[in-house]
Amino acid sequence: MGAIAVHRGDATGVDVEKTRIPAIAWVESPLQLIGAAEWASAHRRRIPIAGRLTPQMSETADELVARGAMFSACEPYLGIPWKLLSQHRHWLVGDGFSGQFRLAAALLRPRRITFLDDGANTLAYADALTGRRAYARPGVSERGMTTRVVPFAHDQILGRALAGDVEFFTAFELGQQRNRELADLGIRILPHRFEWTRRTARPFAAPGGRIILGSARPVDNRMPLPEYLRWVEAQASVAPALYLPHRREPAEHTLLVAAIDGITVSEAHLPVELLVAGATEPLDVITLASSTTTTLPLVLEGTGSVIRRPDADAARHDRSLG
Repeated sequence: MGAIAVHRGDATGVDVEKTRIPAIAWVESPLQLIGAAEWASAHRRRIPIAGRLTPQMSETADELVARGAMFSACEPYLGIPWKLLSQHRHWLVGDGFSGQFRLAAALLRPRRITFLDDGANTLAYADALTGRRAYARPGVSERGMTTRVVPFAHDQILGRALAGDVEFFTAFELGQQRNRELADLGIRILPHRFEWTRRTARPFAAPGGRIILGSARPVDNRMPLPEYLRWVEAQASVAPALYLPHRREPAEHTLLVAAIDGITVSEAHLPVELLVAGATEPLDVITLASSTTTTLPLVLEGTGSVIRRPDADAARHDRSLG
């Protein structure tokens, strides 16, 4: 124990035996959807998608299909797609903390589970599986049915892990200690670096090569809106910038941002990873703390771009991607 588990596979490392299990991706966010496209490309398999019904998901799915993502079908869903899940014994899941996922896993008992990235929750979920933290979404007080199904879902996942049927397909560095603890449970780590996203990217340029990434902090009550607007204004005062709204920013917030001198609000409604992967010049990307500080260095690798966090921790987090 202590080393990452290795399974029989072909020259690409793909486990040939287990590719015969029908797989489906059950995803709830654009980043999870990109992860499904990356997984399908890496494994050379066409998979159906059961996706949460939101405008952002629909637009992202359309863009991925247009770029040649190996999706056999895209079915929009609200709630649990019981029939589709029961027909596919291998689930690619983005949100392991989801109460709907835990209920479905406890009742349908999938044979194989692949966890796709769900932003920073990827690390928290790995910790929940290894027992570093409670099996509960960070910052959420759970009760009712969700708490009752947790033990059954947890046992189901760990049981499949012992059989070598659980894996993380991730762009995040989990760290050596987490890797060892997951390996001791039988869980594999399959890294990716957005290879498919970069290979299929469309050319992208921003005026002056400067981008400000929108944040959901005001929406989540983690930052007062006036303070957030002052932060954007401070960045725009340095030089004009293209503002990419966060997918959960309401229109009224975006209108206030658009009124700031030096700001041009992007009309694109796609994940930033898809937009900037085709950068035709070095980009100066400005962001508050978010999972993009992990994903964008991979997407922009070799472009000479810089990712900056001009906040209290900025000096420690500027990253050059030459």
